[in-house]
Amino acid sequence: MNYTRSVANKLYWRGNWSEEIFAKCMGVVGSRRMTSYGRRVVEKIVPELVQQRWTIVSGMMYGVDQAAHEVCIECGGKTIGVLGWGIEYRKLEIRDLKLEERIVESGGLLVSLWKDQMGTNWTFPARNQVVADICHELIVVEAAVKSGALLTAGMMIKRKKPVWAVPGPVTSSVSAGTNMLIAKGMAKMWVGQSRRAGEQESISDPILELIRDEGLEADEIARKLGQDVAKVGSQLSLLTLSGEVEEREGKFYIVNV
Repeated sequence: MNYTRSVANKLYWRGNWSEEIFAKCMGVVGSRRMTSYGRRVVEKIVPELVQQRWTIVSGMMYGVDQAAHEVCIECGGKTIGVLGWGIEYRKLEIRDLKLEERIVESGGLLVSLWKDQMGTNWTFPARNQVVADICHELIVVEAAVKSGALLTAGMMIKRKKPVWAVPGPVTSSVSAGTNMLIAKGMAKMWVGQSRRAGEQESISDPILELIRDEGLEADEIARKLGQDVAKVGSQLSLLTLSGEVEEREGKFYIVNV
């Protein structure tokens, strides 16, 4: 579908409306209650996507959405902010208004179904439909079991578009939705870019050092390092995401490249 032509008369917009910005769109969505883990995930995957020339699409809400827009701009990418309020609605937090201006000034795009409409319970699901229409693929970073991010994922699935989810600690309520998507086969686990073959890196991470020669379960790693299991679980998720660690039958092994 050529989104540029099909919705040109259906959306209000500000910024760079072009064929190019709609050519390859990746949605990055997640919880408004973003954790430090979620922030680190966004800071890792968005630069990779920008390098691969994806336009980053998200819903402009605080938390994962705004972090995705901000990181994209910081690394020189193009981003589309899909508003849950009118394109001319200005009764917003100063941070929201500043981010809108940053997106436009950086060559990105703001779109909305409305001209001057405040955000309400019914406007945000309608916004999610636009996100699902624009995006070719979607990554859910953090999401509770009942959340707008999972709603968007469901819309993508109905459109037969790829959905990815970032695994998170089982102790985190905002990882419950992403873990469920993976467990039910509704989304593939996002792994990201593995280290290039032949690339030499010194092992400085204590977890990588610990599992250099043998696979260990998460609670064994936590006990040996004297750390909380939940904290180790978050670190293992990130290492799995980066392709440095893999899990087999409950044990974590270093990936040899």
